Amino acid sequence: MPQRSSGILLHISSLPCAYGMGDLGPHAYAFVDFLKASGQTYWQILPINPTDAINGHSPYSCFSAFAVNPLLVSPDLLVMEGFLKASDLKHPPSFQTAAVDYTKLMLFKQKLFERAFQRFGRQFYKGGYELFVSEHRQWLEDFAVFVVAKRTLEGKSWDQWPKGLKDRKPQALVQFRKKHAKAIEQVKFIQYLFFRQWHKLKTYANQQGVSIIGDVPIYVNYDSVDVWCHRPFFKLDDEGHLRFISGCPPDYFSQTGQRWGNPVYDWANLKRTQYSWWVDRLAHHLTLFDSLRIDHFRGFASFWQIPAHEKLAVFGQWVKGPGENFFKVLLKHFGHLPLIAEDLGETSTDEVYLMKKFRLPGMRVLLFAFGGDLKKNPHVPAHYGTHCVAYTGTHDNNTVQGWYYQEAKEHERANIKAVLGLKPRPRALHWQMIEVLMKSKADTVIIPMPDVLGLGALARMNTPATKVNNWKWRLEPGMLTSSLSGKLFKITHQSRRC
Repeated sequence: MPQRSSGILLHISSLPCAYGMGDLGPHAYAFVDFLKASGQTYWQILPINPTDAINGHSPYSCFSAFAVNPLLVSPDLLVMEGFLKASDLKHPPSFQTAAVDYTKLMLFKQKLFERAFQRFGRQFYKGGYELFVSEHRQWLEDFAVFVVAKRTLEGKSWDQWPKGLKDRKPQALVQFRKKHAKAIEQVKFIQYLFFRQWHKLKTYANQQGVSIIGDVPIYVNYDSVDVWCHRPFFKLDDEGHLRFISGCPPDYFSQTGQRWGNPVYDWANLKRTQYSWWVDRLAHHLTLFDSLRIDHFRGFASFWQIPAHEKLAVFGQWVKGPGENFFKVLLKHFGHLPLIAEDLGETSTDEVYLMKKFRLPGMRVLLFAFGGDLKKNPHVPAHYGTHCVAYTGTHDNNTVQGWYYQEAKEHERANIKAVLGLKPRPRALHWQMIEVLMKSKADTVIIPMPDVLGLGALARMNTPATKVNNWKWRLEPGMLTSSLSGKLFKITHQSRRC
């Protein structure tokens, strides 16, 4: 990452759009233009893996570590590319402008995808599509089979499928592919649409001097194509059932800890393959993004392992992760590691060692700076080193304004002046925090879009340990004004981050 740079955190789904959720269409290009006009170097997004209703459409709850979310495909671009007719978009459903309605959205886009697939058939996209299938054959075929199998088997988890399919017996797979060939082809086609649109957007962003930071969740779901295809890489019993699950002990976000429920990795088995699945995963994502934030980085040093039968996270224990050996393999493969380590929970000496040894920047969050011992709190800007990425808040925090008016305790409000070095002005507190971060020593500063806009708690993206009303916030049309980009550019320029 270049020194003294900055950017904005905004998930693609939060872009304004007439079709119920932000996508890769015209508003994404307009946002790149906004970033350029604002003097920003980075656009950071959340994971783009497929989501599902069972997990509240959390982008951190994925059923494929390689596939992408078809809901982010732009209908407008499908028309421009010739996959749809303009008449197909003449009468879209009425969507909310401020929040995503996933149920209505999924029905609408599925119909569009079916039209695109039926209308053009295989001959239309033969050249580009077949190249795409060939380049992504390592994961694409299994993903398509997995999606169609769940659809035809009433959404059942893979461990409840007929034994031949569950255990991936060759004959069962051949028969299933033959019987559902058209449906499997359609799933692959929809993935192709996303990748086609994404690479054009990324090329445009890079041409405008904007780099895209992706986000990789450390875990995948139990009911995922990855676990179905790679059972030895996860701690399962002989029947494929969970032995242990992931989570974290009590922390800032939860007094009883969090029981995430993902399967934990069998790192010994992964090591025997030179971590091939992880190498493939990161290589895949580095074709999509310029750099990556690795969620829950601590899990590579040590991870919180909970017996699957336990209902509370407090009954887990710390278990050693792959540590230094894992990153040596990655370094040998990639030459350098363009990674940001999410190191926000309880940190360990092993985690700190890994970050220092492999020169991986960690994260600092200003909203965490107002409690505890201010002389030792690493999130206080006066304590920042240069090699870190500083945020006002993350997708898991309230907005600055929401925090101040709804969450901040009395002693935290009292500490604002000491932490920021200036008298707080509540209505302008978001700008005060942005300016303090911009002037800090941190090489990189990333500001969530709701904080640039000074929005309240309704613009919060996620509340950890809850599953309702998350991942829905959207920009409304007209919010990205030239005066806003001008103000942000001025602060960025004065801070020598342009």
